[in-house]
Amino acid sequence: MTSSSAPPPAPPGAPQPSGPLRRLTARGRDEAHRVASPLELFFDLCFVVAIAQAGAQLVHAVAAGHAGQGILDYAMAFFAIWWAWMNFTWFASAYDNDDALYRVVTLVQIAGVLVLAAGISRAFTHHDFLLVWLGYVIMRLAMAAQWLRAARSASGAERTTALRYAGGVLLCQIGWLGLVVLPEPARPWVFLVMAIAELSVPLYAEKDRETPWHPHHIAERYGLFTIIVLGETIAAATVAVKSAADEHGAPAELLPIAAGGLLLVFSAWWIYFVVPIHGHLRSSGRAFVWGYGHYLVFASAAAIGAGLEVAVEQAVGTAHISTLSASAAVTLPTALYLLTVWALHSRHFKVGLAQQLVLPVTALLVICCTFLGDWAVPAAGLVCSAAVATGVTLTHRTATRRRETGAPAAAG
Repeated sequence: MTSSSAPPPAPPGAPQPSGPLRRLTARGRDEAHRVASPLELFFDLCFVVAIAQAGAQLVHAVAAGHAGQGILDYAMAFFAIWWAWMNFTWFASAYDNDDALYRVVTLVQIAGVLVLAAGISRAFTHHDFLLVWLGYVIMRLAMAAQWLRAARSASGAERTTALRYAGGVLLCQIGWLGLVVLPEPARPWVFLVMAIAELSVPLYAEKDRETPWHPHHIAERYGLFTIIVLGETIAAATVAVKSAADEHGAPAELLPIAAGGLLLVFSAWWIYFVVPIHGHLRSSGRAFVWGYGHYLVFASAAAIGAGLEVAVEQAVGTAHISTLSASAAVTLPTALYLLTVWALHSRHFKVGLAQQLVLPVTALLVICCTFLGDWAVPAAGLVCSAAVATGVTLTHRTATRRRETGAPAAAG
C-alpha cells in the first residue's frame, strides 16, 4: 500500500529539491556543512584570467618606466574584476539554489569577465575602456537579474533589500558610461566617484535587513580565491623565468629572484591561512570592512607576481628601469599585502605586543630590502620566512604558557 502523504520538507535554508527551476529563497546562515560549489570554483578560475591580463599589462607599464599610469590603470581594472566577483560571492552565499536558471545567469557573468579580460590590454595601452565597460555591464546586469529573481521570491524587508540591490546595480551602470564617453582626463575622477557609489550600494541595501550570508562559506570562498591569485602569481613568475632563460640562457641573476619569489608566495599563503577567520565574521559591520579590505589583499597578491616578472626582466636587461625600481615592484606590494592581512585577519587573533608587531615590522623590513640591489627579492623572501617562523614560535610559547597556567587557549 502506497502512502499519499507529501514528502518531508527540506531543512530550513537548504535548496528546494523539486523541479529544474525553483524559488530563489534565502539559505540559512547556520546551515551545516556549507562549502563552495563546483560552479563557484569554476567562476573563480575564469576570473583569474582577467587578473592575469591585468597583471601582464602592469608588468609592461612598470618595465617601460610608466609605473604611475600603470598602477592607476591596474587599480581601475582590478576594481571591476574584484567587485563583480565579490558581489556574486556574497549573493551566492545567501541565495544559491543551484537550479538551471541560476547556473545560466552565473555563466553569463563568466562570459562578461572574459569580455572584460579581452579589453584590458586596450584599456592600458590606448585608454579605450569600451570592452572593459561592456564586460562589466554584462556581469552587473546578470547580477541585477539575480537580485530581481530573489525579490520575486521574497516579501517585506527581504524583498526591499533585494530591490535596492538590483536598482543600485542598474543605476551604477549608467554612471560607468563616463569611462567611455568622457574625455580621458576626466576618467580617473569618474572611476573614483563610481567606485564610491558601487561600494555604497550594499551599505544602503542592507541598512534595514541583512542578507543571510554564511560566515564559514564566505571565509572559504575568500580563502580559495586567495589561493588562486597566489597560484597565478607563481605561474606568472615561472613564465617570466622560463622566457628569460630561453632567450638569454640561464643567467645566475635569475636563481635568487626565483628562490626569493617562491619564499614570498609560500609565506603569503602561510600568513593568510594561519587563523580561522570565519569566527570573526559575526556581524555585517565586521563583514563589510573585511570584505571590502580584500580589494587590497587580492590586488597586492596579484601585483607580487607582476613585480617578480619585472624583476626578472630587469635582471636580464629587457626592462628600461633601475634595479631600485624593479626591487620596489616586488617589495611594495608585498609590504601592502602583509599590512592588509594583519589589519583584516591576524590582529584579531594575536596575543600580546610581540605577536601584534610581527607583521607590521616585517612589512617595514621588506620595504628596507628595496635598497639591497640585486639581492632585494631574496632578502624580502627570507624576511617573510623569518616572520612565519617567529609567528609560529610566539604562538607555540603562548599556548604552552596557557596550558601551564590553565588559561583558555586563544584562537589562531
